[in-house]
Amino acid sequence: MNWLEGTVVENKHWTETLFSLRVAGVKLSFEAGQFVRIALDIDGQRVARAFSFVNAPQDPTLEFYGVIVPQGPLSPRLARLESGDALYVAPNPAGFLVLSEVPDAETLWLVSTGTGLAPFLSILRTETPWRRFKNVVVVHAVRYARELVYREVIEKMAARYVTMVSRETRSGSLAGRIPAAIKDGRLEAAAGLAISARSHFMLCGNPDMLKDTTAVLIERGLRKHRRRAPGHISVESFW
Repeated sequence: MNWLEGTVVENKHWTETLFSLRVAGVKLSFEAGQFVRIALDIDGQRVARAFSFVNAPQDPTLEFYGVIVPQGPLSPRLARLESGDALYVAPNPAGFLVLSEVPDAETLWLVSTGTGLAPFLSILRTETPWRRFKNVVVVHAVRYARELVYREVIEKMAARYVTMVSRETRSGSLAGRIPAAIKDGRLEAAAGLAISARSHFMLCGNPDMLKDTTAVLIERGLRKHRRRAPGHISVESFW
């Protein structure tokens, strides 16, 4: 594979474990919501991991949002990169968490935990969600309030924005986990919208959230989306 070489133009540290890399010099064609592998050469080997694009497809500067896995071979080194450093980007973006795979609906729910927010930021930066859906709701669940990154970006958009914090109390955020907030009606109340067959949920984040949220939505009469059998729930795991 012919890897593309890019140059770091910014490494923004949101917390001690969360960072965003902006990379110039790589031309890629992708659809908002997709991911690509990025890599560094470590001890004679090219070590790569998949990261979703945060930037819109038309933005020439790529942006990736990551979390440091303390014992991981790649993420701690990515977090230490500085402006001017080089990294490698694969030439073949992939992934199906994209609006071209989503059937028409009235309300689009973009539901994420942690760094699972990344593909939705790319989607929100395009015209498509605003053109296709009457309502767009962003739900971002984290452990601590300081992990509610990109707030200003989301708040500037026309999306309804619901935040959830599970390990401390934050004014203006729901407590607990996403499945529970759906089950007891708090999520709908916070968004000011009902969950119905005219909703489509795009879920991205940790496997437990995906499994449990999908189960709760199925209890509400929604079904997983497949090309041959259009439904209401599209899923991508971030672990």
